[in-house]
Amino acid sequence: MFPINRTHPSRLLRGTAALAAAPLLLVACSSTDSTPAPARAADAITIEDQWIKAADSDMSAAFGELTNKGDKALTVVSATSPASARVELHEVVADASGTKTMRPKKGGFVIPAHGSLALAPGADHIMFMGLNGPLRTGSETPVTLSFDDGSTMTFTAQVRDFPGNQENYVPDGDHHAGAPAPAHTPGA
Repeated sequence: MFPINRTHPSRLLRGTAALAAAPLLLVACSSTDSTPAPARAADAITIEDQWIKAADSDMSAAFGELTNKGDKALTVVSATSPASARVELHEVVADASGTKTMRPKKGGFVIPAHGSLALAPGADHIMFMGLNGPLRTGSETPVTLSFDDGSTMTFTAQVRDFPGNQENYVPDGDHHAGAPAPAHTPGA
């Protein structure tokens, strides 16, 4: 035979109330910030107005407005796309005579905290080198950006006609005074 438990009903109610209150106490003690910080750099970045210059072969470039919603500056260190054998992050700089030269951007693209970075013709851009085929107006191409924390984000950009800027290209980023630049102008 089992013994009969003669616990007073008020003791049961107090125990049940304590158990029910525990989750509320945990919630009350948690942070009041309802918007957690992004765990990955890629989660804080958005892109708008993205597009790629139409090209039959050789080179092209991608542009757009990268925005960082996070509390710290973030760095894009590389990019890839199935449209091109090689993709580089480029900048355009002017020498003393005003001649513009395009070159790989050392250190990548830094997007300031709560700020934006414009990727534009004649400025910072994503360079496609060794196109795998023509980039036709109206088509779309994916581009994947890699950040310094190892995270990635992929966006799709529409291909558009653009006559392009005309800069010289310094492939290794070596821009010594008086060094001749290659003759081709990719139009980024």
